[in-house]
Amino acid sequence: MNNHEETPEEKRERLRQSELKNNPTGSLNDALNRGSNGNLTDLTGGMGWKGTGILIVVLIVGYVLYKLFFHDFA
Repeated sequence: MNNHEETPEEKRERLRQSELKNNPTGSLNDALNRGSNGNLTDLTGGMGWKGTGILIVVLIVGYVLYKLFFHDFA
């Protein structure tokens, strides 16, 4: 038998799946609202640490470029 320790990601997924089984109405509500709200955890969880780092760098560079070109002349 495989003596495999569960990783935090596997534990979160197992808990999420059990919650979906136990509460189908709540999961339907989540599914209907997910498209309008988005879920940052799902986005960053699928990318890993390198993808998350690149996303943060792109957001910071985008903000700096925005401030350089569209700064307020008031």
